Amino acid sequence: MMEDEDIALNSVLGLELNRVFFAVRETANKQKIIEFARKVLQSEHAEAAENASPEGPAS
Repeated sequence: MMEDEDIALNSVLGLELNRVFFAVRETANKQKIIEFARKVLQSEHAEAAENASPEGPAS
């Protein structure tokens, strides 16, 4: 089950990101972590939307 593996991996990555975020003291570095996480989420949402497209890939 690939989807189950993806969910488990995302959970582990989320927990690790959370740990790093709270280990970082400088606000500027915390902002960089937030921006990076947002970019990753946006790219994943865009990829999921492409994969869910009923039109399929353009030839």
